[in-house]
Amino acid sequence: MTFTGFPTAALDFYDDLEVDNTKSFWEAHKAVYAEAVAAPMKALCAELTAEFGAPKIFRPFRDVRFAKDKTPYKTHQGAFVGVAPSTGYYLELSPRGVRVGGGFYEASGPRLAAIRDAMADEKEGRKLARLLKSYDTDGWEIGGDQLKTAPRGYDVTHPRIDLLRRKQLFVGRPYGFGDDAIGPGLVDRVRADWRALRPLVEWLAGRSER
Repeated sequence: MTFTGFPTAALDFYDDLEVDNTKSFWEAHKAVYAEAVAAPMKALCAELTAEFGAPKIFRPFRDVRFAKDKTPYKTHQGAFVGVAPSTGYYLELSPRGVRVGGGFYEASGPRLAAIRDAMADEKEGRKLARLLKSYDTDGWEIGGDQLKTAPRGYDVTHPRIDLLRRKQLFVGRPYGFGDDAIGPGLVDRVRADWRALRPLVEWLAGRSER
């Protein structure tokens, strides 16, 4: 299956879904979702599988059981390659276009403790800090939830306290919705950026598996 790009109908579909997030809209336009969003996303992921592993393409339906927001459908289509629990590479299509990223978005107590131990380590922590600085210099966005203060067991004066406060860490960037962002060349662009993110993902995966 060859990826030939996302049609502009995919962006229009999500623009409209943000305005009318209802079952009636979905039922009337589910063929557009299948043809303009789901099929191209499957083709794109298939071309990335040999190098990175098979991405999980997320379902379009929201889990609203415990949410205050009861709108039933996601207003973006995401795909994720996991290389460790909650750690890996991400790809998303939304009304704002395509976005890619990598990192970890959740960690249990023991996993987060292992990651923080590595962040605090002089050699490994400095390696991670250098990686993040290089991403920042290259125009990537660094995100993730953080504690407001130092985590238990660490001093607020630690030289890498900004890292230690993180409960999540991911690096990403938007491509937008121009022809170069949604066209056939997207697969090469994602592949190149996921390769660039590999040192970060491998650093996090190695520590979280300890």
